[in-house]
Amino acid sequence: MQTKYWHVDKVVDSLATYPQIEEAADFLRQDEVVAFPTETVYGLGGNALSNEAATKIFAAKGRPADNPLIVHIASKQQVADVAINISKTAEQLMEAFWPGPLTVILEKQPNRLSEVVTAGLETVAVRMPDHPVALAVIEKAGLPIAAPSANRSGKPSPTSAKHVQDDLDGIIAGIIDGGETGIGVESTVVDCTGDIPIILRPGGITKEEIEAVVGEAAIDAALKDAKQQPKSPGMKYKHYAPEAPVYLLEGSREWIQSHVSEQRQQGKKVGVLTTEENLSFYDADVILPCGSRQDLRTVAHSLYDVLRAFNETDVDIIYSETFPAAGVGLAIMNRLEKAAAHRWLYEK
Repeated sequence: MQTKYWHVDKVVDSLATYPQIEEAADFLRQDEVVAFPTETVYGLGGNALSNEAATKIFAAKGRPADNPLIVHIASKQQVADVAINISKTAEQLMEAFWPGPLTVILEKQPNRLSEVVTAGLETVAVRMPDHPVALAVIEKAGLPIAAPSANRSGKPSPTSAKHVQDDLDGIIAGIIDGGETGIGVESTVVDCTGDIPIILRPGGITKEEIEAVVGEAAIDAALKDAKQQPKSPGMKYKHYAPEAPVYLLEGSREWIQSHVSEQRQQGKKVGVLTTEENLSFYDADVILPCGSRQDLRTVAHSLYDVLRAFNETDVDIIYSETFPAAGVGLAIMNRLEKAAAHRWLYEK
């Protein structure tokens, strides 16, 4: 398959009448699969009402079929097209954070969405992205669009069109290049089908921000215990991993460096994922900074780009610093734990 490539400047007025948007939307109406930018990561979009389109998404990603997809919409009014029994909590969260990096789990509209999209569940994950290109193409298509991250399953999520090309060129129908994404980690997923909202996946909206709107919010037990089965789209399987094995090192810089030196003495090429503050401290084969510890949102923004950048090197092992698991740090550590397959080393 030849992948069509469109460049769209997200600051252009009247995006809905932009020829590239119109052509991409037409592809979606024909049940083809198109990658597009959101404020979090690039999404791999297809008609959420079509089994054919949804099957193409799973095939392109190599994604297990029991892993549901998030449905993207362009207006709050579209929620009623895909969901029923919308709780007051869900309405409050949508009002506070839409458009934005928040996905809500709701009861699905019967006999409406593709069973492939919802993986046969009675619920649907819905979000309204905060990106003009994403909103324009969804609106122009006139459909709810199912869209996981636009990468091969298991690899770091894409934050640029080049990342999508690296993984999916020749596999999908089209890629809309709208520049780099902003937040860099996926949306926060919140189950709003019960009395208390439950955070199934941490992301761009923090637990503290959610509780400021609706009061108490719980965190899914699977986020704290690797043996528990996650309920959220995109959280069930190994994810976000570069080619070399990643280890999370909880300890001082000096202790981390001792591990780096030990591995190098054994003939291994070692990469270190660090921050701007510690960049000059380490002596390793490849040292990549991932934002600043003074602003963890910069770490979230750069995380996937840095994980992918290690694939352009010949390192045998990657040692990563860790971050406080609070605020957006919860999302960062969640993604790093998945990338590392829960491999930790602790300073004694």
